[in-house]
Amino acid sequence: MEKINWNTKAFNDLTVNEYWEILHLRTAIFVVEQDCPYQEVDEKDRKSYHLFGRNEQDEVIATSRIVLPGISYPEVSIGRVALKKEERGKGIADRMMLETFAFIGKTFGDVPVRISAQEYLKNFYSKHGFKQVSESYLEDDIPHIEMLWGKVE
Repeated sequence: MEKINWNTKAFNDLTVNEYWEILHLRTAIFVVEQDCPYQEVDEKDRKSYHLFGRNEQDEVIATSRIVLPGISYPEVSIGRVALKKEERGKGIADRMMLETFAFIGKTFGDVPVRISAQEYLKNFYSKHGFKQVSESYLEDDIPHIEMLWGKVE
């Protein structure tokens, strides 16, 4: 199993190079690979934590964004979950979700987490304890569903 070095930082703690690497990966997937022109860089980045994983060659190959409560949803939210195309199918995405949840637990406690998931990833997120809580809707012309992890008080 490939060794991945995981880091999670608030926006202001990221180096310029780290942020560039995260954006480079996200843009390669969400804009280029998915052929979806949209505003990838948004204000939520400044108000979020950014988890990223580096492979043994020190290349950022995985990232997720942990959005504070009250910004996307009343709950903590995870978004911009991205894994380099060549690294898929190796269990790295599952490890990234475990790292993301570990950070959320340490930082926010046992709180619910809401996501807007691309519909084709429903089984992946379900495997990690998310439950679908909305009908399908289009976001940037891609079918999405809201999913919730944990209990809402």
